[in-house]
Amino acid sequence: MVAIKGRKSSNKNPPIMSHEFVIQNHADIVSCVAMIFVVGLMVQVTSPWAYTFIAIHHNVSSLISMDGTVPQQPTKYATGLKDACAVFFYFLITIVMHAVIQEYVFDKISKRLHLSKSKFSKFNESAQLVIFYALSVIWGIDIIVRERFIFNIPALWNEYPASMSFSLKFFYIGQIAYWLHCYPELYFQRAKKEEIPHRVVQATIGLLYTIGAYVLNFQHVGVILLVLHHVGEGLLHGARLVHFADQKEKASKASFLVANSVFIATRIITILLSTLVFFYGLGQVKSTFNLAEGNFNIPPIRYSALAAILVFQFYMLFAFLKYQRKRAAANGAPAISSKVKVIKQKPKKKEASKKSGGSEDETAESDQGTRKSPRFRAATAAKAK
Repeated sequence: MVAIKGRKSSNKNPPIMSHEFVIQNHADIVSCVAMIFVVGLMVQVTSPWAYTFIAIHHNVSSLISMDGTVPQQPTKYATGLKDACAVFFYFLITIVMHAVIQEYVFDKISKRLHLSKSKFSKFNESAQLVIFYALSVIWGIDIIVRERFIFNIPALWNEYPASMSFSLKFFYIGQIAYWLHCYPELYFQRAKKEEIPHRVVQATIGLLYTIGAYVLNFQHVGVILLVLHHVGEGLLHGARLVHFADQKEKASKASFLVANSVFIATRIITILLSTLVFFYGLGQVKSTFNLAEGNFNIPPIRYSALAAILVFQFYMLFAFLKYQRKRAAANGAPAISSKVKVIKQKPKKKEASKKSGGSEDETAESDQGTRKSPRFRAATAAKAK
C-alpha cells in the first residue's frame, strides 16, 4: 500500500499517537482501518461480517414468484439498519480521498497562488466543496435522466413510496458519508476557532436534510432538490476560487455574476418544485402511515418536510441578499468619503487665508507701503554708508 503524505508543519518526526502524528498520518491510519474490511472479504470466517460494511443491502427486487422463477427486472433497494454499516465504510473512504486530493492537488495549487493563511483556509474549503458538488451534480443528473424523473413529474408522488435503484441508493450513502466526514476534517485540517461554527452548521444542515429525504422515502424528489442545491452552491464556491486565482478581477466579476444569478434561480425552482410535490402531489395520494412499507405520507410529516425546505430556502435567499447589500455599500463607501474630504478641504484653505491677513494682493500692498515710508528709507541709507 502506497503511503499518503500528511501535511507537515516541521521536519521533525512527532511522537507516536500525538496530535501532530495523527494529523500528519490520518490518511494512512484511516486507510489501514478500511483495508481491514477489504481483507476480511478474502477470509471465509470474516467474509459475511466484512460484506455487511462494503456491500449495499436491503434488496427488494429479487423476490421469487409463485412459479419458482425470479422475475427479470432492475435491482431495487429499500432503506434499513444495515445502511449505517455501509455509511461507516464509505465515510472512511471519503476521508482517504479527501487527503489524497488535498495533498496532490489543493496544496500544490495554493502554493503557486501564494495565498495568505486566511485565504489558504478559504481556498481549501471552497476547493473541496466544488469537487464534491461537481461530482454530486453529475451523478445526480445521470440518475434523473436514467429514471426519467423530469419527463414524468407525477411519478414523484404517484409511485410513493417507491424503491430505489442501486445508483440512487449509493448516491445517498455517499452524500451522508461526505457530510459525516466533515466533522473529523475540522481536526485534521486544523480549522480555526472562528471557522468551526460555520462549517459545523453547514455539515449538520446537509446531513439532516439528506438523512430526512432518505429515511422518509422522499429519495426521488430529494435527488432533484439536492442537485439544484449543489448547482447553486457549487457555482458560488467556484466563483470564489476564480477570485483567488484572478488578479485582474475581470473573470472574477463575470463568474460571480453567473453564480449569483444561478443561485437565485435554483432557490426559486426549489421552492416551486417542493410546493408542487409536498403540498399538491402527495396531497392527491391517499394519506396512510405504514412503517413496515416505509409510507410516511401523512399531513404532519408532509407539511413539516415542506416547511423545513421553505424555511431553509428563504433563509438562504435572505442571507444572500443581505450579504450583497453590505458588499454594495462597502464598495460605494470609499468613493463617497473621498469626495466629501475634497469638498471639506477647499473651504478650509480659503478660511485659513482670510484668517492669516486677507488675500495675497493685500499683503503685497502692505509690503510696498512699508518700503515707501521715511523710516524705511533712512534705515537703508545708513546701511549703505
